[in-house]
Amino acid sequence: MKKILIAASILSSLFACKGGDNTEYSTEIISNPNSASVDSTDKDKMPFFDFVEEVIDFGTITQGEVVSTAFKFKNAGKTDLIISSAQGSCGCTVPEWPMEPIKPGSEGIIKVTFNSSGKQGLQNKTITLVANTIPNTKVIALKGNILVPENTTKK
Repeated sequence: MKKILIAASILSSLFACKGGDNTEYSTEIISNPNSASVDSTDKDKMPFFDFVEEVIDFGTITQGEVVSTAFKFKNAGKTDLIISSAQGSCGCTVPEWPMEPIKPGSEGIIKVTFNSSGKQGLQNKTITLVANTIPNTKVIALKGNILVPENTTKK
């Protein structure tokens, strides 16, 4: 009798977790003409980044300093360039990007602030941009050297 009750419990829990989720998922991202399935003729009509510099060297700084810089770019494509996100490789690297579309031939700026607290030595931090370009990601970078200040406290 005990085995029958255990078997019945297992079966009822399996049927209870059947997963009757009838959620419909949008295929908009899959059929988006700005996605990777675009053929080469459409690719010529797409926006794309033309950066003045893709890597900026902030030089040598002392640990704890905060440096800010700007990556200048031009939309060298034939349609509006839209940046949907920008993400630094760590919390110490914070990008700010234009929220409005960049018209063809127009310029934009990605401002980046780097906080060197707790860092030392050679640094290479990346910023990944997601946009309506092909490919849809673009990586730019900051590099530099961080010196740890000598302890000047006398004992």
